Amino acid sequence: MELLIVRHGPAGNLAEKAAWKLSGKDDERPLTKDGLRRTREAAAGLARIVEECEVVATSPWRRAAQTAGAVAKALDADLVECPALIPDAKLEDALAWLKTRKEKSLALVGHEPHLSELASWLLTGTKRSVLRLKKPQALLIDMKRLEPGHGKILWSIPPRALRTLGRL
Repeated sequence: MELLIVRHGPAGNLAEKAAWKLSGKDDERPLTKDGLRRTREAAAGLARIVEECEVVATSPWRRAAQTAGAVAKALDADLVECPALIPDAKLEDALAWLKTRKEKSLALVGHEPHLSELASWLLTGTKRSVLRLKKPQALLIDMKRLEPGHGKILWSIPPRALRTLGRL
């Protein structure tokens, strides 16, 4: 299975983030107007390099769902919600969900530090993050066997490069 890991796009400055968290509704925080533009450009960049993506799975949180919608549209993939991608979900829950899937290629859209921890676990077998994804960075992992420590990075592309590809 090939896993395309994508962090959600920009969703506000530190003061805005703090206000959303204090309100208890951080799951409703949307992408900013500029964040939506950047995310669409990055998704268009992904469409230029991703050969196949059957499904885009998203955290149900609004900013991730908006990012996943742009990615799914650009890649002509089905969009599904995956609660195992919320920020405080257990890594084991995400892996269990992945094991139910039959696709050869799918994308996961979620949040930091959860996505980096998940990717690191799949790559190294340890639950200590060895990478950090920017907004909306993408990382492609080849999983010959869907077990922690069996992943291999095929590529990682930072947001600016994805947006540049999307504007070509």
